[in-house]
Amino acid sequence: MGHTSLEKLIRLQKKTSNIRNICILAHVDHGKTTLADCLVASNGIISTRLAGKMRYLDSREDEQIRGITMKSSAISLHFTSGESEYLINLIDSPGHVDFSSEVSTAVRLCDGAIVVVDAVEGVCPQTQAVLRQAWLENIRPVLVINKIDRLIVELKLSPQEAYTHLQKILEQVNAVTGALFTSKVLEERAVKEAELEGAVPEGEVPELSGGEQVYDWSAGLEETDDSHLYFSPDQGNVVFASAFDSWGFRCAHCVIPLQTHNHTHTITHTHKISSKGKKPLFVQLVLDNIWSLYDAVVTRRDKEKVEKIVASLGLKVMARDLRHSDPKVLLSAICSQWLPLSQAVLSMVCERLPSPSEMSAERVEKLMSVGTRRFDSLPEKTQQLTQAFLDCVSEDSAPVIVFVSKMFAVDSKALPQNKQRYSTHQLPYTTRQDTQYHLHNTQIQFLIKWTMSRRTIQGFLIKIKFTTKKITAPPPTLVLCSFSLVLALIPFLFLFLFQLPEGCSADDTVPSVPHLACCTLEHLYMLMGRELEELEEVPAGNVLGIGGMEDFILKSATVSTSPACPPFTPLNFEATPIVRVAIEPKHPSEMPKLVHGMRLLNQADPCAEVLIQETGEHVLVTAGEVHLQRCLDDLRERFAKIEISASKPIIPFRETIIRPPKVDMVNEDLGRQQKVAVIHQAKEEQSKYPEGPQVDSGGLVNLTTPNKMATIGVRAVPLPEEATRLLEGSAELIRTMEQFSLFAREGKTLEISQKTLEQIQEFRTRLEGHLQGWKWRNAVERIWAFGPRRCGPNILLNGVEGYQRPSVWQCLEREKEKPEAATLRDFDNSIVSGFQLATLSGPMCEEPLMGVCFSVEISMFSPSAVSGESESGGSNEAEASSSSAGGQSRWRGDVTDCYGPFSGQLIAAMKEACRHAFQAKPQRLMAAMYTCEIMATAEVLGRVYGVLSKREGRVLNEEMKEGTDMFIIRAVLPVAESFGFADEMRKRTSGLASPQLVFSHWEVISSDPFWVPTTEEEYLHFGEKADSANQALKYMNAVRKRKGLYVEEKIVEHAEKQRTLGKNK
Repeated sequence: MGHTSLEKLIRLQKKTSNIRNICILAHVDHGKTTLADCLVASNGIISTRLAGKMRYLDSREDEQIRGITMKSSAISLHFTSGESEYLINLIDSPGHVDFSSEVSTAVRLCDGAIVVVDAVEGVCPQTQAVLRQAWLENIRPVLVINKIDRLIVELKLSPQEAYTHLQKILEQVNAVTGALFTSKVLEERAVKEAELEGAVPEGEVPELSGGEQVYDWSAGLEETDDSHLYFSPDQGNVVFASAFDSWGFRCAHCVIPLQTHNHTHTITHTHKISSKGKKPLFVQLVLDNIWSLYDAVVTRRDKEKVEKIVASLGLKVMARDLRHSDPKVLLSAICSQWLPLSQAVLSMVCERLPSPSEMSAERVEKLMSVGTRRFDSLPEKTQQLTQAFLDCVSEDSAPVIVFVSKMFAVDSKALPQNKQRYSTHQLPYTTRQDTQYHLHNTQIQFLIKWTMSRRTIQGFLIKIKFTTKKITAPPPTLVLCSFSLVLALIPFLFLFLFQLPEGCSADDTVPSVPHLACCTLEHLYMLMGRELEELEEVPAGNVLGIGGMEDFILKSATVSTSPACPPFTPLNFEATPIVRVAIEPKHPSEMPKLVHGMRLLNQADPCAEVLIQETGEHVLVTAGEVHLQRCLDDLRERFAKIEISASKPIIPFRETIIRPPKVDMVNEDLGRQQKVAVIHQAKEEQSKYPEGPQVDSGGLVNLTTPNKMATIGVRAVPLPEEATRLLEGSAELIRTMEQFSLFAREGKTLEISQKTLEQIQEFRTRLEGHLQGWKWRNAVERIWAFGPRRCGPNILLNGVEGYQRPSVWQCLEREKEKPEAATLRDFDNSIVSGFQLATLSGPMCEEPLMGVCFSVEISMFSPSAVSGESESGGSNEAEASSSSAGGQSRWRGDVTDCYGPFSGQLIAAMKEACRHAFQAKPQRLMAAMYTCEIMATAEVLGRVYGVLSKREGRVLNEEMKEGTDMFIIRAVLPVAESFGFADEMRKRTSGLASPQLVFSHWEVISSDPFWVPTTEEEYLHFGEKADSANQALKYMNAVRKRKGLYVEEKIVEHAEKQRTLGKNK
């Protein structure tokens, strides 16, 4: 197919039913970009000889050097099938786990996906991740089994063995899809059962008329039709291909008895299935022919047989291809005509994937249901916008709805309005680079957004006129930093933008939606890989670029002309930013440039985060080591354009406490005498500082404020591991509860949806289930606050007798009548603030706490502290906790200022009491852990285990992939030990093993950082100095050094000169 003109692509944009918005998803190095090259070459944009070698959509230099995709790239292609013409908006996405956020932004824009699987490696971890992302976004996938040539050339399988191997790959992919489908059905069934619970009284079982009890054991899977979900060659949604050799085919018109998902799919043709004992028809008709071609061209290089094959197929092969020394050139020339890959893939896309006008109502409702709100709870005008989505028409009366999925940087000279156009007779031999050299006074516009429009975007139709601040760039000899426009950063993720009708002010139309702003669109572009083409209008259902909105959007946004349109649901990111580095310029005078560059990087990267810590450090947070390196390169070369220095990675840790161990470091039982000795030692230390906190044998810490007006007693208890994980995963619900409590204290009401209330009730029930035993009696009811930041995985319990404060669960109890309204005492907020400060920075190395419960058991205030008098003196506990009217008046004196000096002393006392209560228990560090999945062959397994053990890794399981010689090793690895891990693994295994690291969880480091030998057995085993390596102590000292805290270590241990063992000669 020849080159397609821009005018034809613009004409095809207007026919929505013939538009296909698709993305390519796969594990790293499974051939996504090579496949995209073949599809791009079908439109004449690049040569077919360069397809698979040029990697056209990898436009970055580091992408070409590393050989992996780091940024999603889009291009519009033309395809003709019979009499119909189609517009294919193709997005190539990365496969490396560090850039999975780019996959999320691409999937949101598309209606279908091409999932590529390596025929040798099969389903890999990232393959499962992209299938899950496609499922969550409700887009339909098709399958391409790539690199089948490796089965012939590398594994040297026979056609029959390859047939069995392909069967297993199909079963693996369908097993992942089946698991996703099953989880969805079971979730829907659970929702239905919850709705029916109100109809049947609790504890009763529905009965038949005969009196028999009926139990419904079905899971709902039998009634649901799932045949369209699975990949099967007879449905035409599977392509067998070798993108590097430019061939691929579908089996929609062949007989393929491939068994997938426990079903036998057979397509009848004019031939019959072979009888038992003979080759399957798929092997006879398809695989045998392909194997014969590879044998003649690649293996044996039989020219006579090649000529017969070419003649029998009726192909035309150039003489230079027949004489070429590389057999792959001849093979590609034959296969590209016999089994053209682009024809097979694009025809499958047009037949099996939906157009934008076929978007399901379920997906529309899911996109518009923000947060925990249900679609039926949205305003009526918002629900009516669903029809505009489903119609997807370009009419004047229809609203404009555009979703901005990400921002990316473009050189100002690459924008169409800044290019100089030359005719052929004026510049017959001028290259593209020479043409760009003549661009002098160009205007800088640098951030383009990927968007999906739902109606024609046309300036004169909706009166969109907007002019951004423009800066004139110097001549090309000085234009090295083209990103010099000052951005106004907006601290939110989603932005709702719309145009006001004429005659209306902002106050009249703007609804109560947070982070809402008004703006107008400017330039519209068609994305053509490395180039952009300017457009005047874009009909509904197309992927496009928009310029001139960098002042309004941080990362992604929803743009609409209707104020009723809500912001779309947030993107689903698989990777969590965990790797931090502190950035500073080498020359302090260039700090403004660094700040400006980091702002641009924060906008242009969907996953990167930029923070300014309390110490003033500028911190960059990324998803992994490769992602970090790319961000640093972008800062140096594209955004800041200065020399920068990055610190060593800042490793996050958490501090926690555990139950007292029953054995010592040599697994000897800790006797009662040893425990008594430790208690006596603690009391001796307290006697040295009588003014300090008093700690009893049970861990209760009593601390008095400096003015002797209040005494606080706090006890620290470790939370169960399940409760800690639940608190960590329910941060959004806790934040909602805290916001409701804040509104209630101010006399306001916060509306919470019924679904959110159900989730909060479920969270409460599960928390009660995890906190069982006499120690946790009524603990959930006595929760005072969560921390740090009022939504963290730590709990403050109210153990003060007689103090009935408002419950944190009052959002669930607002409909219940209470006999007596609970009121807040004075200084209640001071105690909570002290708890928040204590959990934000622990005593070990000023890292946040995790999994700790603080119980306030004593809270005594003197009368002078409460009534505002100047006299000092203690008050007994009964006076402080009295619930009588007199006692309540002493707690709520009118003279006392809650924000006065005493309030500050109480905050500091509460913080110190929590810290000492924490130190009274066995302290431990918690390390961030990666889940590591490694694919390796048997001969390098020992080296893989050696690298893992060297870096404190722990192997969870190891299994062999059926039908291959590959092993899949799953392990956990501390984030602190992960830097350089992938490079070392590749070096030690000669490139035969490559790990995929994804942040998983926090794990307690078993060793005690403060351990010293105390028992006789420990002295005998470890020696008097006990100077063996302590991993927890090493991590703790490293963090303390970085933060400038005191580190107890010996610089010089022996000052005398060391003597040599040998005699002087």
